Amino acid sequence: VQLQASGGDLVQPGGSLRLSCAAPGTTLDRYAVAWFRQAPGKEREGLSCISTYDGGDGKTMYEDSVKGRFIISSDNGKNTVYLQMNALKPDDTAVYYCAADVGRCSLWHRTYSHWGKGTLVTVSS
Repeated sequence: VQLQASGGDLVQPGGSLRLSCAAPGTTLDRYAVAWFRQAPGKEREGLSCISTYDGGDGKTMYEDSVKGRFIISSDNGKNTVYLQMNALKPDDTAVYYCAADVGRCSLWHRTYSHWGKGTLVTVSS
């Protein structure tokens, strides 16, 4: 599975940004796809996950610091998972990664064997 993360940019505090994680040539059915971030000097942090492993439209999971601000969604027809980020703060500045593997959601990075290259999000005035 090849993953392509995109959408990172410079945004002002309070602004919004949408990240995309594309998996060309791979049907994400039964996959968990998660977003992580890593800021300089900090450990990689799991933010959100979506999985259709148990069927339906997909179960989602969020880390507490982004609940209510970030929304994960998927477009199965495009094999793409999105992370809508609202009310961004300077502390959200980091390189954001998407990861995938067959199974249920997890925000633990060792769950995933497929990773995309990161995309940089900078929140600053």
